[in-house]
Amino acid sequence: MKWISAVVFFALAFSPAVQGSTFHVAPGGNDAGPGTQAAPLRTIQRAADLAQPGDTITVHRGVYRERISPPRSGRSDEERIVYQAAAGEKVVIKGSERVTNWVKVQKDVWKATLPNAFFGGFNPYSDLIHGDWFDPMGRDHHTGAVYLNDDWLIEAATLDDVMKPMGSGALWFGRVNKENTTIWAQFKAIDPNQQQVEINVRQTVFYPEKTGIDYITVRGFTLEDAATPWAPPTRLD
Repeated sequence: MKWISAVVFFALAFSPAVQGSTFHVAPGGNDAGPGTQAAPLRTIQRAADLAQPGDTITVHRGVYRERISPPRSGRSDEERIVYQAAAGEKVVIKGSERVTNWVKVQKDVWKATLPNAFFGGFNPYSDLIHGDWFDPMGRDHHTGAVYLNDDWLIEAATLDDVMKPMGSGALWFGRVNKENTTIWAQFKAIDPNQQQVEINVRQTVFYPEKTGIDYITVRGFTLEDAATPWAPPTRLD
């Protein structure tokens, strides 16, 4: 599912911070490097693994397809671990991956088959949306989705629906067996291998695996395409 937050804060209180080290991350970096501005790291997770209380992680413009799990806390408001986008630079962290092995099935309908290992330990195409807030309306809805050039395609109730002529909205349908995940999708008059087509892979993009991780500040990132089974509550005024 696609949830976007332009600025995310894990903590709301701010106090003068103890001066620590700064680790830089950039798409052209190397995780074997020192993480300086001249020799940045490649992944935010590598910087998270290195950062200690009082340190700052500055991430430079680009798209990062990873799940960040902070391994440790800061010690206090004065010794926070800060994760931030570089000033004036757009940083997007995505829970999706591009798919470029689409095979045409019939007019406007293509399919892609991926090994289940592609998804690691979590497969959003076998994970159902659930919750007291959600009405499935007698059919399955999965936390995975398909995106064409950042537009969210609609999940079909059946494969037959995808095989029908396209209506006003494009549809997709997924099926998971013991070895593979197959996704069928409608792409009107285009070759999806020549476009940006993405599918959800990660359940979260920035979330600690263990509890008790606090005194952390996260700011300036855009977070997209996490395959979450929940949604924020609706507020009616």
